[in-house]
Amino acid sequence: MMDQAALLRAYDDQLRTDAEAHGAVSVTRLGPLWLMTFAGGQGFVSYRDLDGANVERLVPEALERYRADPAIGQVEWKTRGHDRAPGLHATLVANGFVPEERESIMLGDAAALAVEVPLPAGVTLRRVTAEPDVRALCAMQDEAFGTPSAFHGAAALLRQLADGDGLELWAAEAAGRIVSAGRLEPVPGTDFAGIWGGATLPEWRHRGIYRALTAVRARSALAAGKTLLHSDSTEYSRPILERAGLVKVSTTTPYVWKR
Repeated sequence: MMDQAALLRAYDDQLRTDAEAHGAVSVTRLGPLWLMTFAGGQGFVSYRDLDGANVERLVPEALERYRADPAIGQVEWKTRGHDRAPGLHATLVANGFVPEERESIMLGDAAALAVEVPLPAGVTLRRVTAEPDVRALCAMQDEAFGTPSAFHGAAALLRQLADGDGLELWAAEAAGRIVSAGRLEPVPGTDFAGIWGGATLPEWRHRGIYRALTAVRARSALAAGKTLLHSDSTEYSRPILERAGLVKVSTTTPYVWKR
């Protein structure tokens, strides 16, 4: 088992910049910044380190590059709580970026989560690949979250599945209806797979279904040769992942600009 410091080093070394650009339509550089564009007019800004960088210059210059492309509808600037970036929050806000909910960066050994979890009677787990099932899965997630996903709607997930990049969609069903779901995304060239999009309908929560979906994804990650898992977790999912064996190593806050 890796300790918290070792996990954070692995995160910084393996899961920033190059790894985040996987699947991007285009990637350009602006000093330490990686400016990525994804399908659907989504901009995404990341970096390995901003210590000593002139953020008061970099933020408006980066935003101007996205403004110049009329196809870009919104831009996410991903920040991490353990970075040294003095003045970044104020500069982002001054340039029209709005901070969203802070999430916990959760990391850990896949083997710690790859356990058998009993399911409620009548609930089954399966991988989802067919288009009608993908659309039903996304509709359930939108209902559970209360808002549609800009990055991971049905069209985007269907494109990823068609690309064969390793994405797996897992769902829990009851009486023919998807009641919980989540994604597994192996990160090429790293030891990691991401567990994302965990959502459960309110009436099906607190029955172990989300943890069972996490466990089946962990087993699949191990089968694909990925020994570590990562997730940016809300305060709802963080305690579940902690009980399963993941560790909070830092926080991340997305700042979003919309045209």
